[in-house]
Amino acid sequence: MTKKFRPKRLKKIQPSKADDKQNASSVSEKSDQIIIREITEELKSAYLDYAMSVIISRALPDVRDGLKPVQRRILYAMSEAGFWHSSKFRKSASIVGEVLGKYHPHGDVPVYDALARMAQSFSLRYPLIEGQGNWGSIDGDPPAAMRYTEARLAVLAEEMLKDLDKETVPFQDNYDGTRKEPLVLPARLPNLLINGTSGIAVGMATSIPPHNLGEVCDALIYLVDHPNAEVKDLLQLIQGPDFPTGGVIYNRQSLEEIYASGRGTITVRATVEVQERKAGQADLVVSDIPYQVNKSDLLAKIAELVQDKRIEGIKDIRDESDKEGLQITIQLKNDAHPQKVLNNLYKHTDLQKNFHVNFLALVEGIQPQTLSLKGLLEEFIKHRQTIIYKRSQFDLKKAKERLHILEGLLKALKNIDAVIKTIKTSKNRDEAKEKLIKQFKLTVIQAEAILEMKLQTLVGLERQKIEEEAKLKEKEIKELEEILKNPKKILQIIKDETLEIKKKYADDRKTRVLNIPIGEFKEEDLIPDQEVVIMMSQDGYIKAFEPEIIKNQKRGGKGMIGFDVKEEDRIQHVLLANTHDNLLFATSSGRVFQLRAFEIPMATRTARGRSIFNFLDLSKEDKIAAIMVYPNQQSKKSGYLVMVTKNGIMKKMNLTEFANVRRSGLIAMKLKEGDELKDAKIVEPNDEIIVLSAYGQALRFQEKDLRPMGRSAAGVLGIRLKTEKDNEVRGFDVIKPELKDGMLLVVMEKGFGKRTALKEYRLQHRGGQGIKTAKISEKTGKVVAIKVIAKDTKQVLLISKKGILIKTDLGNISQQSRIAQGVRIIRLDPDDVVAGIVVL
Repeated sequence: MTKKFRPKRLKKIQPSKADDKQNASSVSEKSDQIIIREITEELKSAYLDYAMSVIISRALPDVRDGLKPVQRRILYAMSEAGFWHSSKFRKSASIVGEVLGKYHPHGDVPVYDALARMAQSFSLRYPLIEGQGNWGSIDGDPPAAMRYTEARLAVLAEEMLKDLDKETVPFQDNYDGTRKEPLVLPARLPNLLINGTSGIAVGMATSIPPHNLGEVCDALIYLVDHPNAEVKDLLQLIQGPDFPTGGVIYNRQSLEEIYASGRGTITVRATVEVQERKAGQADLVVSDIPYQVNKSDLLAKIAELVQDKRIEGIKDIRDESDKEGLQITIQLKNDAHPQKVLNNLYKHTDLQKNFHVNFLALVEGIQPQTLSLKGLLEEFIKHRQTIIYKRSQFDLKKAKERLHILEGLLKALKNIDAVIKTIKTSKNRDEAKEKLIKQFKLTVIQAEAILEMKLQTLVGLERQKIEEEAKLKEKEIKELEEILKNPKKILQIIKDETLEIKKKYADDRKTRVLNIPIGEFKEEDLIPDQEVVIMMSQDGYIKAFEPEIIKNQKRGGKGMIGFDVKEEDRIQHVLLANTHDNLLFATSSGRVFQLRAFEIPMATRTARGRSIFNFLDLSKEDKIAAIMVYPNQQSKKSGYLVMVTKNGIMKKMNLTEFANVRRSGLIAMKLKEGDELKDAKIVEPNDEIIVLSAYGQALRFQEKDLRPMGRSAAGVLGIRLKTEKDNEVRGFDVIKPELKDGMLLVVMEKGFGKRTALKEYRLQHRGGQGIKTAKISEKTGKVVAIKVIAKDTKQVLLISKKGILIKTDLGNISQQSRIAQGVRIIRLDPDDVVAGIVVL
């Protein structure tokens, strides 16, 4: 049986009477130091003290130098230790030790974190520390341990510290009273605006975005010259924030309110480009992301959304970032619409992020205030005025002291023999000094300087140097006195120094600012407003490209490859449009669909493009017969849609019928068996129409000859075709009132073409056979297309069925009569024919 352990009972010791007397005496002595207070009052007072300590000594920046105490102490400690931009790199552990041991009595982790942030190019727009080693990344990776990294002051940090040794700023004791530290830096740079800051204090927070140095310098100079300027005037020079990670800012108009009040929200989007791949597929390429977005977290979020099927159309995500810069490639599926996928990414991920602005900073180092843009700049100007005034006082004092010594030296040199004799006859230094003072009426300082004067000073050249230096000092003193007397001189110095800073360090913006309200954002707002050539093959492959990529050639050449068509495929449509135009697609069965021009993928000259079935809900049997363009700003109520079939039947409908075209399209024309839609165009009231047949007959009549019809109507006879075998309508064009004196460009299958004056085509009525417009032969081939052109039209682009392009000046195509066969524009292979023309 185990014996239980029982602890021994301790004997209670009773205090002696002597101890009682000693304790009573101690309590009596301390009772005079005890203050009776309500606990609520004590808590309130202690919490306010703590709050003010956090606000002033930790979380908020000073409006003058834009730094928090830990940042200021790091820069000052590095300058005191001599870790300048021109010196070698020093271990970060050494720098942190300097800061902790002398100025910042806190942990090493926050000091190193602050040091690292000032070295990160993705955190600060203009880093103040130049780092060597692993300083973290935009993926959220932390810096390497401080024993591995090295750092020194950046050249911009040295601009913050200039004139610190000239009694320009107040100093205070450090935490143990062994040395002094500055309360604020002289700061020649407007650091608070160019690098921004963020911080959370007790009951308040600051969030100031970074800005472009050149723009801020321009605004400072402008405000010095125009002190009554308003925020809107300054925003003519400052576009908006300029984040180190780039991005795009929207709704520039809202910036005025934000900069005037000091509060607001700025929406930033990543820069994303839609890139076409060879197979007709597209990639979304992200070249920069919003400020303070973690790239790894962003990629993980996109992957999660794809996995949960909240975003569809993404095939793969690749992080292709390297030393050259950031790049994320989002590979899309074949049937995905790039702009729709991108809009979903903006909505559900940090590719679009709001930056909350609060211009809160410490004024005079103690008072937290929310300032406007003008207020921030004014406070910096006041700070620079103080710095320059105190610097001038210091320089004046030093210049006067030096001049005083130079005057003594010159007096001694003037009486050099007597001075030497006086010194030689003196018993010691003190006696010599006293004699010099009395005999030559010198001050103690001058006498000391004479006694320390070297014999080489007696050389004539040295004497001349002293005289010149004295004159320079007199001039310097005069200038400094002028500066101290005249505030305008100080303001001019501020302007000169700011301009010098701009010339040295200004760079291009990284963030674009667009005047687009994000709430009213439309897809076309991201698309450049430019002309594009749209091409489409018989198999439905469509693409767009800039006409400038086609080199100009002389007529009669072989042209160049303009479309990578399959052997059995052929080019069917070619037209010129603006990226912001609307496009109506009419099918051979009489159905009409609608797209925006920017939805057609941009591609290279030789690329195949993407299938139209990715954009329109077409049946497999249906083919696009015509593509119509009308400008985005044109009212749909003012025009008509006119269609023609291959058998010459025409129909006119109000554009209002197509105000809301469904994805599945609208039936626009009922066709008879054996007939199919051949061409369609937008026509305005008072226009004329000229219809073309394959065998060269052209009929010109007024648009009012066609009455508007409903969607169920079949149309009326437009042109009566002659009885030649396989004759059909090839299309028509519109003659605007201002083009009635223009030209008609006629192009034949085998590359022949000509220009004919429109006045040679008399006005007729619809239903006729028209008149001859070209001499058709086996050499020329049938007529392919006609284009109504102005007399001053410069160039034409012609494309063949096999995708061969030629761009040539219209002056190379001679003007001929209606019955002429024309001249060769392009030399084609025997099995190739012209597909269409575009007038540029």
